[in-house]
Amino acid sequence: MRIWYGQNVADDDELRLCGDVAGKRVIELGIAKNPNSIVMATEGAKAMAVDPDAHRIATLRGAAEKAEVIVQCHHGDLADLGFATSASVDLVVAVNSLSSVDDLPRVLRQVHRVLKPNAAFVIAGLHPVYAMFGDRSAATTATGAYGASGHSFSELYMAIERSNFHLDAIHELNDSRARDPLSPTVLVMRTRKQGV
Repeated sequence: MRIWYGQNVADDDELRLCGDVAGKRVIELGIAKNPNSIVMATEGAKAMAVDPDAHRIATLRGAAEKAEVIVQCHHGDLADLGFATSASVDLVVAVNSLSSVDDLPRVLRQVHRVLKPNAAFVIAGLHPVYAMFGDRSAATTATGAYGASGHSFSELYMAIERSNFHLDAIHELNDSRARDPLSPTVLVMRTRKQGV
């Protein structure tokens, strides 16, 4: 089982954005539907997770216990990374957690603070174009204007660059079950911390 980026799309076995996490300090920023912190802990990482939803934290604790791994869980805002010292983290992964963040620059500044120089921050979420059109094969479609249900690509890109990260990989993933996808369903980006 590898790091999960979304339903019916390639995972990190194929994309290879996170690398070997054994022995590394990692943070799952917002707990994904399939908790990546458990996957990383299973692979030997010193895993931490932060989420504003107490129920997701409790569910993660139970899943970690069942998987017989240790995940350090923190209930709080995604920017509340005071539990990690500056330049002490090797990887941060955020799957489907940044679209609802109002103050994205604040979160990015905190992620930048805790990451080691040149360490990766991997972000995945609903593709902004897919969010606009929805699933044409489903009974419900169209969700609204571009960027209405999250951040547009330009907002993400500018926030990333202004927070002293460098975007070094982008993947626009299609649902493997879709016959004729109108647009990619998931956007995955790897950024790297610049500076100290």
